[in-house]
Amino acid sequence: MKVFTVNSKNYRLPNTLNPFQQEMYIHLINWKWGKITEEEGYYRRIPYDAILPESVRKDFPVIYPNVVNALKQHHERFYFKLHQHFNHMASSQAANVNLFLPLLLHPKANELLRKLKPDDFNKLATDKLDNGFQIEFWGAMTGKGLLGDHSKLYGTDSDITIAYYNKEHELCLWLIEHKLTEAEFTECGGYKSNGRTASHDCSKSFSEILDNKSLCYYHDVRKFRYWDITEKNQGFFVNHGKYAQCPFQGGMNQLWRNQLLALSLEKDRDQPYKHVCFSVVKHPGNSYLDKTITEYKDLAANSAKFSVFTSADVIDAANDLHDSELDKWIAWYRELYNL
Repeated sequence: MKVFTVNSKNYRLPNTLNPFQQEMYIHLINWKWGKITEEEGYYRRIPYDAILPESVRKDFPVIYPNVVNALKQHHERFYFKLHQHFNHMASSQAANVNLFLPLLLHPKANELLRKLKPDDFNKLATDKLDNGFQIEFWGAMTGKGLLGDHSKLYGTDSDITIAYYNKEHELCLWLIEHKLTEAEFTECGGYKSNGRTASHDCSKSFSEILDNKSLCYYHDVRKFRYWDITEKNQGFFVNHGKYAQCPFQGGMNQLWRNQLLALSLEKDRDQPYKHVCFSVVKHPGNSYLDKTITEYKDLAANSAKFSVFTSADVIDAANDLHDSELDKWIAWYRELYNL
């Protein structure tokens, strides 16, 4: 923890923040101090101003008030893990709820979503999931999941998933990963694991690992199905030959896993979805994710099954509807997330 002084105010923040993170943290702390409390929260017994104290957490004060009850009901019906840092002002999980639940629960949801996905979106499949959406979705939500990587502590899932009917009246699924202040997507933990042996070689190329999947610690030891699924869908990763070693050690690891989930759901006979796509939504001011996104788009030869948009795109689409209820949410969201 480090104390930063800005405009004669002291802010207890993490030691290493990039300029965008520092600006957002200070803005979010000011919002917390003005709207919720000036009491600090704790992480590993260290006080941080961006963390909500235990005294206020039960009321979900950082969630848009009009959807708090809906969130609690959704959590009961479709249980998901609240992230360790859900009560951090910069929580991407909380920001994801604030961005999507107000629009998904609104009577004009279809009109708004058509603006975000104009190529094929027709209407929400309200007969699927929870009125057409689910938080932290990973398929049938049983066992270890389609990727074989789920446990009580971790596993690949979609921050928000939207079921919809396209213009051909086919049932489709839209997986969305939400990022707020993160400087990078989740990197591979396998090549850093203490359980690795000399036989686990991340310096091998995409093709070499497909020829001998046991080169990957996740496949050999953890028995995750990442490379099995990749083998069945290797045509998706068109430009893998540009990488002399495994392309999924850095931030592309999370994008790869979410894409594998989408590809698996599309091919799973037990799932009713004709087409499944994957998107990333990020804060427009966060340019730190752009390098990895650009590399991933190139790896997949700009496949239509992967796309990127920003929270500002969502807010702008809602603003175009000139709805008084949505306008209240827009003003609240813009103030909180500095849009």
